[in-house]
Order: sequence, then C-alpha cells, then structure tokens
Amino acid sequence: MDEAAFDDFYTGSFRRLCGQLHAMIGNAEEAADCVQEAFVRAWDHRAELDRDAHPEAWVRTTAHRLAVSRWRRVQRSLRPPDRSHGPSRTGTPPGPDRVAVIEALKQLPESQRRTLVLHHVCDLSVADVARELGVPEGTVKARLSRGRTALAALLDPAADDVFDARGPEGASRA
Repeated sequence: MDEAAFDDFYTGSFRRLCGQLHAMIGNAEEAADCVQEAFVRAWDHRAELDRDAHPEAWVRTTAHRLAVSRWRRVQRSLRPPDRSHGPSRTGTPPGPDRVAVIEALKQLPESQRRTLVLHHVCDLSVADVARELGVPEGTVKARLSRGRTALAALLDPAADDVFDARGPEGASRA
C-alpha cells in the first residue's frame, strides 16, 4: 500500500475503528489511543498491507491487543489512577441508548462481547469473525446466541431477576 492509499485507508476507517474498539473495551479515550497506535504500527508495515488482505481487520486486531496489554499493565501496577489526567470530552456525548448498550456489553464475558461487536458493530460475517478470532464458526454462532440472550436480559428494564451472562449452566463454554 503506498502513502496515498494508506492516507485514504486511515481517513476512511479511523473513526469507525475507534467506535468498534470503544464498544469492545468500554473506554472511548483508550480506544482512540489504541487505534492510533495500531495505525502507527500499520504505517511501519504498509508495504505488506494490501486492501484485499483486510487491513482494517489487522488494525482492529492490533488495537484490541494493545488495549488488552494496557489493561494488564494497569492491573499489575495496583496503583490508584492518576487523577490529574481527567477524561477529556470532545464532540457530543453518546446518547442514553448507546451508553446502556456499552454498559451491558461490559457485563458480558470478553469472548461474547468481542464476538458481538465484530459481528454487529463491525458488520463482519460469521466466517470473517471466526477467521479474525481464530475459532470455529460454530463457536462464533454459540457466542452470538448467548451474547444476544444476555444483552436482551440486561437491556430489558422489566426483567425481574438478574441474568447470569454465562448461560443457564452458569459457565460459558464459548
């Protein structure tokens, strides 16, 4: 991919990837940082990136891995957060429906949350999600089914009892 094609790729997919990663990890600022870092790494590999080889999936996967690595570092440090770096607000705040969906997604197991976001937010087919996650298509279908059921219960204000997102058996196999 040459520089002009990379610029077009960046311009056309940065905001979408930030939104997708935000839905996966629940933090908009962290998502934007990770996507930006993933694009820096993609720039270094732009000679190998080809539009037909799904560079957006490469950047999304790299950004997600960066987010997971950052989360692990924070968990290991066990220090209180630095309050001098408050959240910065840019643009319009998300609506209440979006906030509710992201809060509900946070309550799901990571594997279900990531599968749901890739399929419904990133608009990837089941086969594409399976390929990106490195799991069989049946596993993707099971995670989608369990995740949708859990989300429905979490988003339904009329639900009487607390829903265990791990399913009726109490443990997620997917």
